[in-house]
Amino acid sequence: MNPEAHPAATPQPLLSLDCVSRRLAGRSIVSEITLDLNKGEALGLLGVNGAGKTTTLKLLAGVLAPDTGTVRIEGRDLYDEPQLGRRLIGYLPEIPPLHSELTVTEFLNFCARLHGVTKAKIGQAVERAIERSELGDVRRRLIGALSKGYRQRVGIAQAILHEPDLIVLDEPASGLDPVQALKLRALIRSLRTDHAVVLSTHVLSDVVACCDRVAILHEGRMRYQGRIDTIGDQRRLRIRVARALAATDWSAIACVSHADAIDASQWQVTLRSGCAPADLAAEIVNRDWGLTDLRDDNTALEEIFLRIASSEPVSHSTIAEAA
Repeated sequence: MNPEAHPAATPQPLLSLDCVSRRLAGRSIVSEITLDLNKGEALGLLGVNGAGKTTTLKLLAGVLAPDTGTVRIEGRDLYDEPQLGRRLIGYLPEIPPLHSELTVTEFLNFCARLHGVTKAKIGQAVERAIERSELGDVRRRLIGALSKGYRQRVGIAQAILHEPDLIVLDEPASGLDPVQALKLRALIRSLRTDHAVVLSTHVLSDVVACCDRVAILHEGRMRYQGRIDTIGDQRRLRIRVARALAATDWSAIACVSHADAIDASQWQVTLRSGCAPADLAAEIVNRDWGLTDLRDDNTALEEIFLRIASSEPVSHSTIAEAA
């Protein structure tokens, strides 16, 4: 038999939204949203306030049912089989639904049961979630006595403790300090290895740092979808260090393509292809340069986002110009 006569079937996406619309209080909130997401991918969902991000997340997490269109996970209609959401989806809403009278461990044990984790595996699942969310120091404390940043981490822990196929995070960095936010980025990058992740945020640098793809909503409609790595040719970072450096110091780092001084302590650094910001951060720390700030300095995604937010049409030529 000729194998070319029967080409391999295209893998089914883990998550699929097909022309999904939803009205609330007689007003259209999202209209004809279509997107696919595979395991191993992280999608950043961007939009100004009121663009429909939170409603879209609720639809794909199974919290809201669409008025029209279908939401499928592993090819199965989430509206017809709502129990799939409990087992296959981990959801962190913008305001985590926590129980202030419980300790962190008690709450996560409770959530594990809600997600259908078997009794024999609850302890292991809770320990893993506590470790990944760095909650070990507060595991016995009441949630009501925790800072906002720690409460946010508890919300993340409950979303990942049952190892769902799809993880949906609505503004997960809210309330986190800069160090916690960097650790959250690292956690999201690690999660996309074995899961599909949808991250809603208004921070463009979080999307660039954590996601493979970006989708931009405006006035309830999907205005742009694309891969992060096709927007710009090279990754540029803005870095602040405590030590006075020269360009030759940066050229000694293998993952640095070139570096330009902005002022005495701030640099714009361009990474070589295949290098990650975490690699550069580790090099800076190892050299004891006093890393105080590291953020993306790419302007291409920002340009696209601002044009959409101002209701300017965005074409492929516009994207090429921005890149």
